[in-house]
Amino acid sequence: MKHLSKVMLTALLMAFVFTGAAFAKPLAGSYAPVFSLNDIKGTAYDLTKMNSNSMTVLYFFNAESRPSVEGLLSLNELAARYKKTELSVLAITASPKLVAQDFAQKNKLLFPVLVDSGKVSELYDAKLILPAMCIIGPGFKIIDYIQGGGKTTSIMLERLAKRKLEQRQPVMAQALSDEAIKKNPDNTKARMIKGYAALKAGHTDDALKIFTALSKNKGDAGVLGKEGLAAVYMKKGDTAKALALADELEKIAPERAYANLVRADILYAKNKKALAQGEYSKATQKSQGEDFQKAAAYNKLGRLTATAKDYKGSRELYDKAVELDPYYVEAMANKGVSYEKEGKYDKALDAYKQGEDAIKNDTYTKILAQRAAELLALQKDAKKSELINKYVDDLVKQFKEQKAADRKKKDTDEWTTPMTVLAFVDIEEKGSLGERDGMSTVLTTQLADQLNKSGRVKVVDRIILDKLLQELKLGSSELADPSTQLKLGRILAARVLGTGVILNHSDGAILSMRLVDTETTAIPKTIRKDLNTADNLDEDIFGLNRELLSTIIGEYPIKGFIVKNDSGNITINIGSKQGVVKGTKFNIIEETPGVVYKGKTLKAAPKTVGVIEVTVTEPEFSSAKIINQQKTLTADDRIVEAMESVQADK
Repeated sequence: MKHLSKVMLTALLMAFVFTGAAFAKPLAGSYAPVFSLNDIKGTAYDLTKMNSNSMTVLYFFNAESRPSVEGLLSLNELAARYKKTELSVLAITASPKLVAQDFAQKNKLLFPVLVDSGKVSELYDAKLILPAMCIIGPGFKIIDYIQGGGKTTSIMLERLAKRKLEQRQPVMAQALSDEAIKKNPDNTKARMIKGYAALKAGHTDDALKIFTALSKNKGDAGVLGKEGLAAVYMKKGDTAKALALADELEKIAPERAYANLVRADILYAKNKKALAQGEYSKATQKSQGEDFQKAAAYNKLGRLTATAKDYKGSRELYDKAVELDPYYVEAMANKGVSYEKEGKYDKALDAYKQGEDAIKNDTYTKILAQRAAELLALQKDAKKSELINKYVDDLVKQFKEQKAADRKKKDTDEWTTPMTVLAFVDIEEKGSLGERDGMSTVLTTQLADQLNKSGRVKVVDRIILDKLLQELKLGSSELADPSTQLKLGRILAARVLGTGVILNHSDGAILSMRLVDTETTAIPKTIRKDLNTADNLDEDIFGLNRELLSTIIGEYPIKGFIVKNDSGNITINIGSKQGVVKGTKFNIIEETPGVVYKGKTLKAAPKTVGVIEVTVTEPEFSSAKIINQQKTLTADDRIVEAMESVQADK
């Protein structure tokens, strides 16, 4: 279904109430009937105003029935224990207000208790059988509906644990699954979720113990345990054990999807892409399996379909993944990337916003959404687009004529340096088929943003670079050629190129980036960094940014001259155009006599005779204060950027 505006969506939802539309039982995938109720304190709660929550739990109960409140009290206990974890619950009762107040007070209930005359309970078919729990997911859609106490309470908690795991909240998922197991020790699905929650939280050994114990059972429990063990071995990189389990699972549970998914991932990592695609396809066709397993198969099949430039087909597969897992932000973002590749930036932005609504603060999707918004604005700005197209045409001509960009030097001044320009070219993805498309784009976009904001480095605009590569029609093999990379760097007036590989694996990715000097072809730095493509991406990119800045300052320090010394107020001939920012420190240096040996003078390193710190910057000059000096600083004294200018942000 197409992404609806909030106004349209609210109007559609309200129609369920005002037309008297009620259903025998709320169905997963349908829109939740909206309502407004007051709590026991008189505060109004309007469901339509709770769209900032990607998950809202409606818990219908009878305040005077112990079996009816058992699950609610378990949720309340967890909310008290895990205060920082989002657990949005509306407790709804048709019990008398005074009874509801007494219940809430005695049990120190943290959730709002809403008093219902019976109409809302009727809309949700929550009058005859209590408790009833309705989980409302992204877009006000019902994703789960469960009724009944006793052992059903365990199923309620298990189902909520599953959704919390999909929401990337493994701690709460594990706590909920523990509660479900307490209510019913035979709840094997809860044990399974606990194992996957441990695996998601990085507690591999705990997951191994849980799944090993589960695998020793017969029937469905044993199958779930063996699938979990295969997932653990895949996480550890022990593909031989994972593959052996997949073969065993194929024999004992041939209609379950996970064995095919394991085989597909292993085949893809071995570069057997056609065979991998076949296994992903088989996984989607199996009649049994956990939703998250089949969703992963649909998503990866979508990625391979997009590689063949069948973007429409890929989006259909991504949508099927989201139908199974409403919090599958990776598939939502991948759908957006497929639209970007067709130049449909408005639809790409809609897909990214859907992902942002499902999983709050997902760095990956946020970066892609910002980029799509910029591309959409450019698409609508005819004048700016024309200027960029003309500039790119000039670059194409320079590339074909093998002419480097004109790097003018002022007069005969070979000491003063220009701004260091960096271009990211051909960051290739290899290894396993990651869940997310466009990892290199996300990485270089965010790095460019942070480096440009530092004021110290200028990164070539990715939009210009993408248009240039599109016009030149360079294939991946040509882009991987060092001579082609250097030609690109030179026509873009970039002193440094960032190129390399992102190697995807079962537990994230590894970045191997080379910085290449376009004048000397030297490689001043090779960076190797583990990347977590979800939880810690912000931290990973921040660390990369600091390392790149340190390298550039060390290898390409800003150099210039003192223009004048006005009673300790120093003016220098370089400013923001060269990358000088407030707080930049410069060493004042002077040449020192060398050593004469066998008639040859051996050059000595220059001596530092003072340090200044920039206080004010202008485009072409700056003012500075003296930190220390060993001689009087005068005009024409040479200055060079100090490495201590790079400070870790607090």
